[in-house]
Amino acid sequence: MSGPEYHLTIKSLPEDVRPRERMREAGPGALSSAELLAIILGSGSREESALDLAHRLLQSPRGLRFLAEATYEGLCSVKGIGPAKAAQIRAAVELGKRLSCLGQGLRPTIRSPQDVCSFVMEEMCYLDREHFRVVILNTKNQVLAVETVSVGSLNSSLVHPREVFKPAVLKSAAAVILLHNHPSGDATPSGEDLEITRRLAEAGKLIGIEVLDHIIIGDHVFTSLKERAVI
Repeated sequence: MSGPEYHLTIKSLPEDVRPRERMREAGPGALSSAELLAIILGSGSREESALDLAHRLLQSPRGLRFLAEATYEGLCSVKGIGPAKAAQIRAAVELGKRLSCLGQGLRPTIRSPQDVCSFVMEEMCYLDREHFRVVILNTKNQVLAVETVSVGSLNSSLVHPREVFKPAVLKSAAAVILLHNHPSGDATPSGEDLEITRRLAEAGKLIGIEVLDHIIIGDHVFTSLKERAVI
């Protein structure tokens, strides 16, 4: 009878190749995605080390995208991932999304549709339902806040001018940019998107808060309705 299969643990590796030690010496930028994930996981199982488990997770066809999109239940269904590890992965992904929304400063300046997308793309392109948001700007086009107005299928009953402009009025906004995502990944505007945009732009004129743009987020693509002359 053959003996049990031998698996190398991270602790048995030389110190200079252990992920935590490498991060301490060379910084996180020097680590591979698998090494970073192994640190988040913390430990492996009797069958494989944390680094082996990280490599296996990232070898799936969707790789890092799988981790970004997976639900808590979906992660728990993966061999070697229990409730604690699933929670650690979800927490790390959420922190990454929130950090990506901070940009380079607490009040990033918006000068173009590309600036808006750099600010929100990495978080909004992974959402599995439609989120309608309003980016609130001051007179220098600096972001004061990003408020979620509705979650669910976009329609005029959910996106009411009162709900869109209320946070902007409270923050004495000079202008707003409308945002919503298409979970399908296709950023092509629908007839409803165009109707809502025109209605909100007119409402903004009445109360003195300009609607600069309405941007639709797809799968790392976007459509600016300002560029399409809808506004």
